[in-house]
Amino acid sequence: MMNVEDKLKALRKLMQERNLSAYIIPTEDFHSSEYVGDYFKAREYMSGFTGSAGTLIVLHDEAALWTDGRYFIQAAGQLAGSSIKLMKIGQPGVPKIAEYLYDKLKENSVIGFDGRIVTGRFVDTIAKKTDSKKVSFDGGEDLVDLIWENRPPISTEPVWELDVRYIGKSREEKLCDVREKMREEEADALVLTALDEIAWLLNLRGNDVKYTPVFMAYMLVTKEKAVLCVHDQILLEEIRRKLVQAGISISSYDMIEQILGDVPTGCRVWADSAVVSYNLLRSLPQKTETIDQSSPIMLMKAVKTPQEMEHIRAAHIKDGVAVTRFIRWLKTSVPQGEDGDSAAKNPGNEVSKNESSEKITEISAAKQLEMFRSRMEGYLGASFEPIIAYGEHGAIVHYEPTKQTDVVMSSGTFCLADTGGHYMEGTTDITRTVALGTVTEEEKRYYTIALRGHLALGAAKFMYGVCGQNLDVLARGPLWENGLDYNHGTGHGVGFILSVHEGPQRFQWRNPADGQSVVLEEGMVISDEPGIYLEGRFGIRHENLVLCRKGEQNGYGQFMYLEPLTMVPFDRDAILPELMTDRELQWLNSYHRKVYETLKPYFAGEESAWLREVTAEISR
Repeated sequence: MMNVEDKLKALRKLMQERNLSAYIIPTEDFHSSEYVGDYFKAREYMSGFTGSAGTLIVLHDEAALWTDGRYFIQAAGQLAGSSIKLMKIGQPGVPKIAEYLYDKLKENSVIGFDGRIVTGRFVDTIAKKTDSKKVSFDGGEDLVDLIWENRPPISTEPVWELDVRYIGKSREEKLCDVREKMREEEADALVLTALDEIAWLLNLRGNDVKYTPVFMAYMLVTKEKAVLCVHDQILLEEIRRKLVQAGISISSYDMIEQILGDVPTGCRVWADSAVVSYNLLRSLPQKTETIDQSSPIMLMKAVKTPQEMEHIRAAHIKDGVAVTRFIRWLKTSVPQGEDGDSAAKNPGNEVSKNESSEKITEISAAKQLEMFRSRMEGYLGASFEPIIAYGEHGAIVHYEPTKQTDVVMSSGTFCLADTGGHYMEGTTDITRTVALGTVTEEEKRYYTIALRGHLALGAAKFMYGVCGQNLDVLARGPLWENGLDYNHGTGHGVGFILSVHEGPQRFQWRNPADGQSVVLEEGMVISDEPGIYLEGRFGIRHENLVLCRKGEQNGYGQFMYLEPLTMVPFDRDAILPELMTDRELQWLNSYHRKVYETLKPYFAGEESAWLREVTAEISR
């Protein structure tokens, strides 16, 4: 089995044979998906870094990997011992990829990549920066495929239909809405490559990407017709018949380039170069006019219908029951003692001696939470890899326990649990930081500061027209006041039984890369998740999903507010009420009253008494 250095050596040999000075290996699949199937994990295979975001650049004499703040600690650990340099995006002195390539490459260099994966905009950004050096591009070959022995196949799981009663709109109605947006932009055709957008438009779901119920597909929508390109075996005859009745013709997955190449010359084609691949854009006829902006579906699917909002609330009640039971189980089951104390001091060690079923580890806790969720009617599966992070692992924002890192948990520190699920009624994402036994005053202080930020954002009342950037400071304010911050966004959108990370809405104080701010609309689901991370010690994050709603309307205009969807108590054992204002305590107590009233019909006996206790009013 080749190690990372063997793989880099083999790749460089192929690069030399093809006269390539650099080779780019991104994270995405053919559809710019955030999470990808095993076949597409080329960057992970080549580098050993397993995070969901990152780009590897290989030159003949060096290699570098770019990733964001969620993965700085994880990437540093996984790249250790290799020759790959970690590039921490957004940090002082760290060049952007285009700047790096400009500085490293000589004139007339050729940059290679798999043009089915790299987006047109990504290549355009590099081309603009390196134009003076006359750099050219070769997107014709997947060199990693020539190295990767026993590469997993591309998934072709069967597609299933989501009942329109959960959604409120048929695929025919959605197609009409999309064509209306096309008419407004004077577009003759729309190229769809994002898997969640295609699944949303067709009211179909699949299982080709772990944790994201989508299927491999492309679509071309014109004024008169729509073509769906999929692997033939994934469509049951009944679904195929319904699609044809809706005016959708079906073609082979591999036919998309030819179909785009047959678009009549002179057409205005709506194709977002931030998502559509370099090869697909190049397949369009040369005289085609391109409308290069986000697909209309991105915003359409972000604004949930009344039926979706109703069902999402139901999903979060189910999830609240499961996660609340998990917290009670965790707080009462984690043992105390010398073994646990030593694990807390050194949670990076392997736990090969963890034979006792009485000992709770990160992985066994994740399995227990999955069991609680699986008991809920309509549960489909996890919405992302569960993050059960004990002690210092909590400081790794997107930590995922493995057999090598799994540890026994005990009292005396935090367990950060960031998990989510897909239900027939919707998708959830929640983080709770649980105090196991007695934690220190310092840990309680940080817990309370982060909670204050979470509550402030959740209680926001604002005018219609406000964007996520306008509200982010509410969550960060208590942290900034104490000289603290976190290196990730405060909130992301969440899809309806689609991707747990959905745009375009988000809470983030930095301006978006494309310069476009998105107004918060009624029906948008967003996470509220400030955190504090002390490397080598512990991490804290508080996350609820909230639903953007219309409030009162008066002479000043339309007011908006955020309705909490997540129904799970925060840990009273880690809260310092004296650090909170009267208003913050009022917010917390009001939320806990709602949690209790919502969940109490599902609890009885000792569970019910415990629920009443953990949601009881807090005062100084």
